[in-house]
Amino acid sequence: MEKFEKFDFQRIPVPLLSWYQKSKRSLPWRENPTPYRVWVSEIMLQQTRVEAVKEYFLRFMNVLPGVEALAVCEEEKLLKLWEGLGYYSRVRNMQKAAKVLVGVYGGEFPRDIEALKDLPGIGSYTAGAIASIAFGLPVAAVDGNVFRVAARLEENPTRISDPKYRKYLEETLSAVYPKDGENCSAFTQSLFELGALVCKPQNPDCAVCPLKGLCRAYAHGTQSLFPVMPEKKAKRQEKVYVFLIETPQGFCIRRREEGVLRGLNEFPSAVIEEGISPENVLNEWGVYEFTEISRRKYVHIFTHIRWDITCIWIRTDSAPFDAYALDEIEESISLPTAFKQCLGILKEV
Repeated sequence: MEKFEKFDFQRIPVPLLSWYQKSKRSLPWRENPTPYRVWVSEIMLQQTRVEAVKEYFLRFMNVLPGVEALAVCEEEKLLKLWEGLGYYSRVRNMQKAAKVLVGVYGGEFPRDIEALKDLPGIGSYTAGAIASIAFGLPVAAVDGNVFRVAARLEENPTRISDPKYRKYLEETLSAVYPKDGENCSAFTQSLFELGALVCKPQNPDCAVCPLKGLCRAYAHGTQSLFPVMPEKKAKRQEKVYVFLIETPQGFCIRRREEGVLRGLNEFPSAVIEEGISPENVLNEWGVYEFTEISRRKYVHIFTHIRWDITCIWIRTDSAPFDAYALDEIEESISLPTAFKQCLGILKEV
């Protein structure tokens, strides 16, 4: 870690908790915060906006209200529930963890922080959120919001990607947690809430911040300098054909066998290499006679990859892959957003 003057975090719980009780949002996962509900919401909230998660959370809870239901859920049904949230490894790991919870812990979450971290897909942040919010334990959960609040309070110049920084914050914040369980839950959520509503990445609303009198970045006007982010890597770019292959049986769907989104459903696709035409790709799949209806171009951004997509809608007499009616695809078959966007071409003709 970089050198800096340590901040006295003991000073923040009282004003922060007072502010939180007056300013907290009403969110569905804050009602009856069982370990399961906290866990599902925290996994959903990774890389996803709160407003977008609300509907997904309520639908997920209605269909899979507990660990046992999640453990035995059919994969296609599970992926359909997750459709549009992205990062599908999250929900697959959730099911793996649910099976462990049922098989090893009788469907209950362990209260031990290390046991929580041993579950598939649960790292120190999610374990801390479950432990503090659901069990009322004095364990910090350090996410991007918490990094931002803490880094500005003490003007910490360490990059947030430094694992020593995370450990330092987890230990430092855990030491200042309130002694009673109810306020442990509220303190964790107050840090999240402050980062989300006030101490925002851009244009923080310092005038209403309950900690502005303590904040070094506010005093020095250095809010924009903290936290120090990791250097961004350039995204790899790929050009991709996505084919809407319409047949008398419906539209073709297959499982991806490699690359990003491996194991998920797709409209058949192929990375475009120099000299490869759509006809070449279709011929490889055994499609030699077809009529092209329309083309559409769009871009889809992953964490480390940019896809420049050319969606091509064709009609042919025989299906090279399993085919489904359009209403069945929309109702029952999960498709990542990168491919589901392709359906827009049907409305343009």
